[in-house]
Amino acid sequence: MRVVTLTDIADAVGMHKSAMLRYFETREQIFLILTGEGWREWADVLHERLEPRPAQEPAAERTAVIARVMAHTLRQRPLLCDLLAQAPLNLERNVSLGALRTSKREMMEQILRISDMLRRLLPLDETRALNVVATATGMAGALWQMAAPDTPLRELYESDPELRCAVVDVEGQLADILTGLMAGYLATGQPFVQRAGPAGT
Repeated sequence: MRVVTLTDIADAVGMHKSAMLRYFETREQIFLILTGEGWREWADVLHERLEPRPAQEPAAERTAVIARVMAHTLRQRPLLCDLLAQAPLNLERNVSLGALRTSKREMMEQILRISDMLRRLLPLDETRALNVVATATGMAGALWQMAAPDTPLRELYESDPELRCAVVDVEGQLADILTGLMAGYLATGQPFVQRAGPAGT
C-alpha cells in the first residue's frame, strides 16, 4: 500500500489521474474509503459467524469462540489489517476534515454494530465492549506490521534460529490477547468508572 500512487490507482481503473482527482482529494482518501468498506464487511461476517450462540453455552467457551472468530476473520483480511495500522498514522492526516468526518462516522457505525453484538453475547458494558473492538483492530494492525508477511524480513526471521522469537503469529497471538482481555473483564465484573461515549476507538 505504501508504494501505491494515485497514478497507479488511476491506471488500474482505466482513468487519467486528473479525472480521478475530480472524485477524490488524495490517494489516502481512497484508502480510507477502502478501510470503511473493510470494517463493514468484517462486521457483517462477525454477525454471521457469532449470532446466534447457544443459550446455555458456558461463558468461558463463548469468550474463547468470540476471540478465535475475531482473530481468524481479521487474519483473513490482510488489506484491512494493513489499513488499520496506516489509518491513524498516515491516512487520516492527509485528507480534509470533511472527508475525515465522513470516514470516521462510517467506521463508528460499524464499531458500534460490533460492540452492540458483543454486549448481547457477553455481560459487558459499552466501554468494555468498545475496548474489545479497539484492542482487536489495534492489535491486528500492529501484529500484521510486525509479522511482515511475504517480505525478506519474514524470511530472515524464519530462517535464523536466533531470530525465531521475532516470528509473529497474527491469528494465534491476537486470539490469545482477546481471550485474556474478555476473560479478565468477566472475572472482575463491572468497571468502577463507566463512560457514556465510545472509548478506545
